[in-house]
Amino acid sequence: MAKIAYILLCHKDPDAVIKQAERLTAAGDYMAIHFDANADTAHFQQIKTALNDNPSVTFAHRRIRCGWGEWSLVQATLYAVEAAVDAFPRATHFYMLSGDCMAIKTAEYVHSFLDDNDADFIESFDYFESDWIKTGFKEERLVYRHFFNERTQKKRFYASFQLQRRLGLTRKIPADIDVMIGSQWWCLRRRTIEWVLNFTRERRDVMRFFRGTWIPDETFFQTVVRHVVPEDEIRSRTLTFLLFSDYGMPVTFYDDHYDLLLSQDFLFARKISPAAIDLKRRLGLLYAAQNVHFQISNEGSSLFKFLTGRGRIGRRFATRFWETESTLGRNRELLIIICKKWHVAKRMLERIRQMTNVPAIEFLFNEEHSPLPDLGGIQTTLEKRTRHRRALMRMLFDYYGTDRLIVCMDPGNIDLLQDFAEDRSITRMLEINCNFTKDYLIGHAMRVGLAGEQTGAETLERLLPTIRNDIVFESDRIRDADFEHLDRLEESADLEQNTRALARFLSVPEDKAREIAEVDYLFAD
Repeated sequence: MAKIAYILLCHKDPDAVIKQAERLTAAGDYMAIHFDANADTAHFQQIKTALNDNPSVTFAHRRIRCGWGEWSLVQATLYAVEAAVDAFPRATHFYMLSGDCMAIKTAEYVHSFLDDNDADFIESFDYFESDWIKTGFKEERLVYRHFFNERTQKKRFYASFQLQRRLGLTRKIPADIDVMIGSQWWCLRRRTIEWVLNFTRERRDVMRFFRGTWIPDETFFQTVVRHVVPEDEIRSRTLTFLLFSDYGMPVTFYDDHYDLLLSQDFLFARKISPAAIDLKRRLGLLYAAQNVHFQISNEGSSLFKFLTGRGRIGRRFATRFWETESTLGRNRELLIIICKKWHVAKRMLERIRQMTNVPAIEFLFNEEHSPLPDLGGIQTTLEKRTRHRRALMRMLFDYYGTDRLIVCMDPGNIDLLQDFAEDRSITRMLEINCNFTKDYLIGHAMRVGLAGEQTGAETLERLLPTIRNDIVFESDRIRDADFEHLDRLEESADLEQNTRALARFLSVPEDKAREIAEVDYLFAD
């Protein structure tokens, strides 16, 4: 059975460190601790005194002062790893933790998972080809030497960088090294750890290189593991669940996140709030429990993105300079069917196409594979279609040789609706309002990744009102936009009301509109 040596880097809250060490070692595992030399010496002595008689706990041979973004974080990790390798010969895995991490599965589950997966778990993406770094320095992290801490010595950090850049003092990456990047929270097998330690002793050139890089804790182990371990034995993911805000700050978990954390496909979570007393208590009891069944739904990341994004609605794309004077054509009519239930919109679109022969296209701004003619590449991706939306529409009008064109859009495309409504052409809209049952909303949540097959009933009950309100909000935004030519077709309305709305939208006689609206399966789910 797997036996884990936890590598704990910490700098505060000695009581929490002691509890964490006692909890994890009580299950038969080990821990090596590096307590930052910047921290209070009395706190370190408190930890040593409390854990001195625990044979499953050891300490890094040397304590050093750690700084964010510095080599010191990697060096501290190596000191703790070396101590763990020497002290715990029976350890099969080495798992990197911080003082803010806690297990979100039972020890029984953790050991079974590692027994069943003979691999190293470490995020390891190509440094230059991936988009792991969103903003700031990229190549500059590596090719320049960084002697100062950007957070504590900002002026010196940037003065040194500017001087090197002005003098052209760049350096080369070691020729046989492919630099990788990823999260610092890894879980590696003993054989891999021993290979990494051998590498640090044999490749002094690589060690010198990384000592001068910026934020090496995101690149050192990620690069070296890729260098010494076959690719098919590496799983490029972390086993620690963590989320980041739009500003690159880690998301903190609180007492009401217990069920969410347990349902994620991870073994630990970071970071747990010091104030989350009940969450810590429950997770602590959980780790020692046995025969616990976990329903893995793994919707945490998509759910976080959805909920945080609801408050940031605005125009995603401003009008490009080459489009400011463009128009679809003063005498052209763009007819837009707006509906949250895409299958309903597609049925209406097909019915109109059969009855009027007006060219019609489905959700071209929402579905990547929506059937479109070859328009020279502008149609190939959703990003291109959206960015060049007016040019795309002009080309479609020209391709079909028509002055009337019907398309479908999601109610969330308010920026597109506003842009087309402002065009010199005539833009008519038909919003189809449907009834949304609980089963439909659950299915919608699963389709868009906000929930999974194993998502708990309590989580769904809390999520469904939010989704329903979000749909209502999108519809309200369309009404508040006060579009000149907007009609509504309601599932709850009678045939005559829908007939009149459809007749206005299509500019057809009411008998023709009634024939279209009489489809009895239009709103069926």
